Amino acid sequence: MTEDTNKLIDQRKEKIRALREMGVNPFPTTIPVTHTARQTQALYGEKTAEDLESCPDRLAVAGRIKAIRDFGNAIFLDLFDRTGKLQILLSKKLVGPEKQAFFKKFADVGDIFGFRGQPFKTRTGELTIAAHELTLLGKNSRPLPEKWHGLQDLETRFRQRYADLIANPEAVEVFRKRSEIIRLIRAFFAERDFIEVETPMMQSIAGGAKARPFCTHHNALEMDLFLRIAPELYLKRLVVGGFDRVFEINRNFRNEGLSAQHNPEFTMIEFYWAYATYEQLMDLTEELFRHLAEQICGSPSIVYQGQPLDFSSPWKRLKLTEAVLEHTDLQAADLTDRQKLVDFCKAQEIEIVGHPNASELVTLVFEERVESKLIQPTFIYHYPTAVSPLARRNDENPDVVDRFELFIFGRELANAFNELADPEDQRQRFLAQVEAKKAGDEEAHDYDADYIRALEYGLPPTAGEGIGIDRLTMLLTDQPSIRDVILFPLLRKEQV
Repeated sequence: MTEDTNKLIDQRKEKIRALREMGVNPFPTTIPVTHTARQTQALYGEKTAEDLESCPDRLAVAGRIKAIRDFGNAIFLDLFDRTGKLQILLSKKLVGPEKQAFFKKFADVGDIFGFRGQPFKTRTGELTIAAHELTLLGKNSRPLPEKWHGLQDLETRFRQRYADLIANPEAVEVFRKRSEIIRLIRAFFAERDFIEVETPMMQSIAGGAKARPFCTHHNALEMDLFLRIAPELYLKRLVVGGFDRVFEINRNFRNEGLSAQHNPEFTMIEFYWAYATYEQLMDLTEELFRHLAEQICGSPSIVYQGQPLDFSSPWKRLKLTEAVLEHTDLQAADLTDRQKLVDFCKAQEIEIVGHPNASELVTLVFEERVESKLIQPTFIYHYPTAVSPLARRNDENPDVVDRFELFIFGRELANAFNELADPEDQRQRFLAQVEAKKAGDEEAHDYDADYIRALEYGLPPTAGEGIGIDRLTMLLTDQPSIRDVILFPLLRKEQV
């Protein structure tokens, strides 16, 4: 904090002290507000100056002052509420000399005020409220930030999101669009007869995804609990119970690193559709994304970080092995030759952890050398069974599963598969995960006996999918980092 900022804070705190000595509460209860800036513009914006001269209406508005232009007997203010900007005129003639003098002495940019007055048009044609009354509703003691510049200020934007939202209308618009995206997603699934549910965020067994969980402890029950890494196993329990179409817009928690695409706390929609296949989910996903692009961006064709992206159908669909062959110099025979894959990884400086088999190495090559090249919407399907512990094996090739991931701009946006319904197959895969965890894999699943019991009651043929809402919002609002679309992203502890 600069010396000048400290001086301004001291000056404003002195004003607060002086107001209290005068018997004026700097933080009172509100006044009745009759109109927002948007409502005012809608009602009076198209009227002429002559129309408004005889207008008897008196409007009560409130918001934060972001600019003050003092011309002596007339003061013009920019007042901002949740819907936008409205200009206010404080003239000595209308508001009176005492109230205008009070404003000049005590008001600062950043204060929250209420005004009651008449709409009119200025000589330049701007709709304005000529105030007859004013009320201080909240005294500001810290100067508003200027526009943010540079890396350090980016850090401040994320840490002090409240200040970012005050200073940057563009940031407000991003989060308005995020809210609209979620509303549209919810409506999309409700219209297709999916029921929205809520499942536990604290779970006794971390499952449903390959990820490292956060752990906490419940004192009364004397048991460790995990913040959920995914709602999958609970949602499929509901399908067993008869909820044939079910979805949850959920918060997940994964104890992983931070990056432009990763935040340990993130939002997804996960949905399950009984008597459907993963191919049908591809069609549904195309329809959803196209619908969102049209509603949010006005077209199925958008631009993200300078790259045109086309959400029009049909999207490209490739087997994982086909994508590896298309984007590397590996040959088809190499994909089953573990040593050749190891040699390729070493030549490409791809780190190998543990002792993966050939199919796991192919997946590693895909992740490290192919994903980033998938710019236009592309479905990658038939993942190896070894890396898909909850997906149903393909009938023709049991070494792969009926699963796809969606990639756009080199990023995974969705993961889906036909669900594994065979309890004995699922039991064996859980046991393999337990052995992997014993061997040091912190992302491996624990054994979930109750989920096996649920499968024994019978899971109908089901396809399920998870879509990352944060990454989707990044695309539709053209934001480079996941931190730009999460109101309060996780940051290192502030150094004070």
